[in-house]
Amino acid sequence: MSAEPSTKALHLPSLSIRGFRGIKELSIPRLGRVTLFVGKNGVGKTTLLDAVRVFAARGRYSVLADILRQRDEITDTVDEDGDEMFVPDWEALFHGWHSSPDEPISIGPRGETSPLCIRTVPISERNLAQFLDDEKIIPEHFLDDDMKAVQIECQGAKQEIPIGNLGGRIPFRFTRRVWRNDETQLPSEILCESLGPSLLSNTDVARFWDKVALRDDETQATRALRLIFDSVDRVAVIGDDRRTRPYYGRRAVVKLKWQDRPVPLKSLGDGAVRLFGVALALANSQGGFLVIDEAENGIHYSVQPDFWRMVLRTAYANNVQVIATTHSWDCTAGFAQAAADVEEVEGVLIRLQGDGDQIRAVEYSEDELKTVAEQGIEVR
Repeated sequence: MSAEPSTKALHLPSLSIRGFRGIKELSIPRLGRVTLFVGKNGVGKTTLLDAVRVFAARGRYSVLADILRQRDEITDTVDEDGDEMFVPDWEALFHGWHSSPDEPISIGPRGETSPLCIRTVPISERNLAQFLDDEKIIPEHFLDDDMKAVQIECQGAKQEIPIGNLGGRIPFRFTRRVWRNDETQLPSEILCESLGPSLLSNTDVARFWDKVALRDDETQATRALRLIFDSVDRVAVIGDDRRTRPYYGRRAVVKLKWQDRPVPLKSLGDGAVRLFGVALALANSQGGFLVIDEAENGIHYSVQPDFWRMVLRTAYANNVQVIATTHSWDCTAGFAQAAADVEEVEGVLIRLQGDGDQIRAVEYSEDELKTVAEQGIEVR
């Protein structure tokens, strides 16, 4: 944890999303240092987290493609060598699976005059010229198509990803070269770490650990484990990066005060792995975002208030904006109690409500959070 808390402004003090996946339009007047979203399945909570990832990445190809692959929104095709391959289904990014230059995806703070915009457009003359220069690697019929591109615009900078005629196929070598060259023109990314419903892999734990080892953040991550195991003394990551088999690769081990021999972190249960992973992710997100999907997973209801107090205080100290989702009443109640207790850190609870194509955000005030915590009122 940083020695002095940061007072920097939030990257997203509010949020407006239009035309992105299942969200036709959503306006959220206020986000906090830590914001927890609740709501029924399918209302758009995970899509909201994806939108934050896209905003932080300034619309970069790698994040857009990763989101589509995670949802199996891919199309099989044949590359220029005749081999079968899979490419992102770009139409799936747009609300209703329909895109046009006049209906862009828009993500950014409310009232932003130049939010991140993603739209489909006719391919630019510059990129078409690259096609013609590289005609030797392009089947002739591609040049006859009504070729299009996904255009990302952010803070006046633009990038185009050639996608053919939204059904045609662009040679992959060309596409890869174009987006790698153009990504350098986009504004710098905002650091954003993402935790899904599943537990961190050993590889991710080791990656996070390497950046905090022998720093104050290492102590903070160890303290997180003591929320459920007060006998935890020390933590280390052992093993060899060069060994790919799970039993020989790098993994976290824990020294318990009453036991001489270290034990694997995973032997302490899912709750220990989740707590440790969140603490490490907070340490690795300084100055940026941490998004957590289904934050309650693996954590016992009795630990939820302490868990959220740790998240609130560490996010404040490390200047991290945390945006999380949950289905759990215990998680919601624990968050409400922690937000009421840690008054110096802005914790915001928002319920997403769906009504057909429309999604509405309902925020709970500080007084309402206290009432939720004290009286156990259902708000999911």
